[in-house]
Amino acid sequence: MRGSQSARLVGHHFLDRRGFLQHSVHAASAVGLLATLSADGDLQAAEPIRPQIDPGKPFAARPTHHRPVAKRLLVIFCSGACSQIDTFDHKPELIRRHGQPMPGGEGLVTFQGEQGALTKSPWAFRPRGQSGKMISDLVPRIGELADDLCFLHGMTSKTNTHGPGENFMSTGFTLDGFPSVGSWVTYALGSENQNLPAFVAIPDPRGTPQSSVNNWGPGFLPAAFQGTAFNAAQPILNLDRPVGISKLSDRRARETLSRLNHIHLERYGGDTELAARISSYELAAKMQLTVPGISDLTSESVETLELYGANDNQNPMKAKFARNCILARRLLENDVRVVQLYNGAYQTGGEGVSNWDGHKQLEKQYSIHGPVLDQPVAGLLRDLKQRGLMDDTIVMWCTEFGRMPTFQKGASGRDHNPAGFTCWLTGAGVKTPYSFGATDEFGYRAVEKATTVYDLYATVLHLLGLNHERLSFYHNGIERRLTDVHGHVIRDVLA
Repeated sequence: MRGSQSARLVGHHFLDRRGFLQHSVHAASAVGLLATLSADGDLQAAEPIRPQIDPGKPFAARPTHHRPVAKRLLVIFCSGACSQIDTFDHKPELIRRHGQPMPGGEGLVTFQGEQGALTKSPWAFRPRGQSGKMISDLVPRIGELADDLCFLHGMTSKTNTHGPGENFMSTGFTLDGFPSVGSWVTYALGSENQNLPAFVAIPDPRGTPQSSVNNWGPGFLPAAFQGTAFNAAQPILNLDRPVGISKLSDRRARETLSRLNHIHLERYGGDTELAARISSYELAAKMQLTVPGISDLTSESVETLELYGANDNQNPMKAKFARNCILARRLLENDVRVVQLYNGAYQTGGEGVSNWDGHKQLEKQYSIHGPVLDQPVAGLLRDLKQRGLMDDTIVMWCTEFGRMPTFQKGASGRDHNPAGFTCWLTGAGVKTPYSFGATDEFGYRAVEKATTVYDLYATVLHLLGLNHERLSFYHNGIERRLTDVHGHVIRDVLA
């Protein structure tokens, strides 16, 4: 090579004969390994699974991706961010250092401002059940069921704001417009009861959560998969027959309308929107017959009402929430696929009064909320178990994020904390009694086996027989998932 050419090639790397042969051998080995793994199925692409849905029968039961452990899901959502430190996450060090500054927290500013001293819970923690799990006196009846619960103590969120936090817990995204978990599950699996909605949301008797219908909305999924919202005190509107119309006349009118609709559909057989519209009208007609019976609790025994606290005249709000819990059980035993049960509602100017947002007077506020939640939820869990419904139902208790181990400066309550909080699972396929993950010594930050909402829903979908990485809907050029591009099944919590 001439000098001028050599000068131009200074700094460039060339393979000599030996290097070329070494690279060739490595490449051939890699190709062989890939071929072997591919033959074994270890590198098969996770192709999206988009269920085939008949627009005329959008709620027809559909097959799972793998053998399911459960066929129903109950979500109990404490709106307002229920404090883990005052319920299920026992921190002895917080008691020992009560009134002291939090180490490393100097100058810490959270959602509503600067933080004060570490503050122990106003409620004592005691060992519960045979497992001895430490649970607060704020929820003693739920504590009695400690041996049936699987706690996720290392939960984390992406936001410290209620609306986006509720969105994230319900949909996997902080923004509005994404499908809720109930919508994803009913999109994937349909329903085993064609006379009731596949997905029901039961708002708190005091109103809706802060993110309102986003919590049970369908987002970009077909509108058929939106949750139907009603509770024991407020049944679905416009289901009653008009005054002066007999049952016989009403039935004949529905039958005639059904015949006419299907003649029309046959004429326009390729119109999926028409088929979906007719299907929704027919479901509404079926609900006219079935929902009033489901929501009428007069047939419940006195023993059942007492179990839930539904006849507690001293605490009317507890009695109302207890009736919602009974409604949840009745829906589940009639094979409604997903039920979301809300405890706590958002009221402008009513901070902490109607939900778990305990910023200013935590002890006073939680002393109201604790009894409303405790007996009805414990009664619901006991009732589901004694009726055998826990054998194929997953129950998930959650809240949008947690609370600080400190009190806010100038207040007697805890600020928002997305860095570490608690959720729990029970029911089909769940390991109990069990605790997974942990926050630090003060309950501030997840430090051991931290989990995300994506992990939680990957696990729930797995128990329902669905692969969270493959359940998909194509929207605006993107294969969308409940777990976005994240999440792992938490194998340790599976029975």
